[in-house]
Amino acid sequence: MVKKAASVSNVPAVMVDLNDPKLFINRELSALEFQKRVFEEAMDKNNPLLERVKFIAIVGSNLDEFFMVRVAGLKKQVEAGVHDSPPDGMSPAEQLAEIRKVTSQLMRQASEYFSKEIVPELKRQKIFILNHHELTARQKGIAEDYFNEVVFPVLTPLAFDPGHPFPHISNLSLNLAVLLRDQKGKEHFARIKVPNTLPRLVPVKRSSGGVKKDGTVPRAHYFVWLEQLIAAHLHKLFPGMRIEEAYPFRVTRDADMAIQELEAADLLESMEQTVRQRRFGSVIRLSILDSMSPRIRDILMENLDIERNDIYPLPGPLGRSDLMCLYGINRFDLKETPFKPAIPQRLRKIELDDAEQFFAAIRAGDILLHHPYDSFAPVVQFLKIAAQDPHVLAIKQTLYRVGKNPPVVDLLLEAAENGKQVAVLVELKARFDEESNIGWARKLEQEGVHVVYGLLGLKTHSKVALVVRKEGDGIRRYLHLATGNYNAITAGLYEDIGMFTCDEKIGADATSMFNYLTGYSAANEYDKLLVAPINLRERMEALILREIDHQKSGVQGHLIFKVNSLVDKEIIKLLYLASQAGVKVDLLVRGICCLRPGIPGISDNIQVISIVGRFLEHSRCFYFHNGGQDEIYLGSADLMPRNIDRRVEVLFPVTDSSLIHYLRDEMLDAYNSDTVKARKLKPNGAYERLVPGNQDLPLNVQEWLIQFRQG
Repeated sequence: MVKKAASVSNVPAVMVDLNDPKLFINRELSALEFQKRVFEEAMDKNNPLLERVKFIAIVGSNLDEFFMVRVAGLKKQVEAGVHDSPPDGMSPAEQLAEIRKVTSQLMRQASEYFSKEIVPELKRQKIFILNHHELTARQKGIAEDYFNEVVFPVLTPLAFDPGHPFPHISNLSLNLAVLLRDQKGKEHFARIKVPNTLPRLVPVKRSSGGVKKDGTVPRAHYFVWLEQLIAAHLHKLFPGMRIEEAYPFRVTRDADMAIQELEAADLLESMEQTVRQRRFGSVIRLSILDSMSPRIRDILMENLDIERNDIYPLPGPLGRSDLMCLYGINRFDLKETPFKPAIPQRLRKIELDDAEQFFAAIRAGDILLHHPYDSFAPVVQFLKIAAQDPHVLAIKQTLYRVGKNPPVVDLLLEAAENGKQVAVLVELKARFDEESNIGWARKLEQEGVHVVYGLLGLKTHSKVALVVRKEGDGIRRYLHLATGNYNAITAGLYEDIGMFTCDEKIGADATSMFNYLTGYSAANEYDKLLVAPINLRERMEALILREIDHQKSGVQGHLIFKVNSLVDKEIIKLLYLASQAGVKVDLLVRGICCLRPGIPGISDNIQVISIVGRFLEHSRCFYFHNGGQDEIYLGSADLMPRNIDRRVEVLFPVTDSSLIHYLRDEMLDAYNSDTVKARKLKPNGAYERLVPGNQDLPLNVQEWLIQFRQG
């Protein structure tokens, strides 16, 4: 049993003030450093060309969300006169100023790189992204036909004058601002929304195949920007008017929703109203072309109620997230080599659709799934046989992000139809998945499933599926616990780990957790699971302190944490204390890291590595050497205050020696040995690429894991 956590203040004093703001990296600036690393993948010519396009699109999408949530939150703090500072000491206003500097540079770099580097490389691969004036006469004819048949009927020009108020500009929409003059010379302003229901890049050649039938020479693809196509035909929208100028612009709105849960009589209804309000949030960012005239710029600034600091002029194109459409081109020679996910050894020997064999395999020992290297199919199959097996009495599951057309939801509905007791916690507050989750919650309820929407004031972020099965004279609980969502699509794109188990104590803990989620259980004792916000912080701090104690007693301490983000001040201070005591601390932090490694006398025993590659690193893994009695926990929680204190999270232990061996000696060791996709965090908050030594072969951990799991 882990000893009770001591507070940091009870640890023997050190010479350094661990509350010193200089010891912490700003959360928002660290998040932007991650976006820089993603952009580096777009610039890496070792990556296939369409993968590089994908990374540029991801940077665009990530920055959209960053402005909608993080920048919006800071702006509200400034407006409210909030002076609270994060551990690094930067005020909200100081953060906003630095954010503008960094994002302006990054957005411009991404735009210029796409235009100057990516577009010419695409051209060499016979993928032509053309401006309208570059089209041939034949191509202009094809484009005009498309405009007349498809685009024109969808467009709705909106005037702005005393009789027409300034139109609402929806979040993340691309628009054209048009200045016109009538026959009397009077100036008019109009806005046209570029339809997001149509392809942003319009094909201007009928051929759309990837390669010729003989598999040799790729066919050419020709595209023109939709907004340019519309601009070229404005005279059809405004007959009798003279088009003075037209420029695209894009708006980003505040999507950081405040949900008044305690005042809500019905959380589902309250969430629906809150989601609808999101589209009317204040404007946080206005993206425009460098070439936009001051006249149009002033009109937009005045009517969108923004300051000049909210305007981001760019060389174009605007809305780089739309570039993801290029990834759909059938050019596999310009993408990563596909692979077939593996099935864990023990499951290869059985018929996965045979309930008795599947449950027997779990009884024989815990089974680990490492996605995307391992298939997600066994997870779906686990729920399928549970839905159909007459011996299964009940299924309980948490759902956070399930995506479109989720097989998991269909199987839960099937289970209810088959008379199983089905209880599902659908987290309505999963950011930007609220509408989808509301829809699935209503559908599950309509089919008789017991649906819970989450706890007041807490997001339920845990990933747990519990199956209760009658066997002999008693019952047995089978579980799937994971670091990632029950989403079959993202399981092929995100790196995550799941585990099947029928451990009695874990099953009892999971039952207690579900009673906590669905009823009024106030249970605060868990035998094996670390559950936030109940015992996770206390147990995590105790485990770190135990490692310090081992080090002080002469046994080498070692911590390896793999997380998405490390922000929590108290955990960081404990890691500093561990380093000062001599504990070796290896941190694999994909995104935000507020800890400064390599500071003499404070964090010189700490190394922070970030892996950015083909798959999004998403698993959380916590290794404690424990004097040679290794302990490993996996789960849903990052080391952030929100995860530890304001969410329902679960970390679960891995106790099987073969699984510990894989996680410690294969997976974690490979991550710490990567010299291709790894970046090392420096004390100043910047990252540098790791390079192999003269005697070492380059190691890409993700590619290595593909090969390793196939064996």
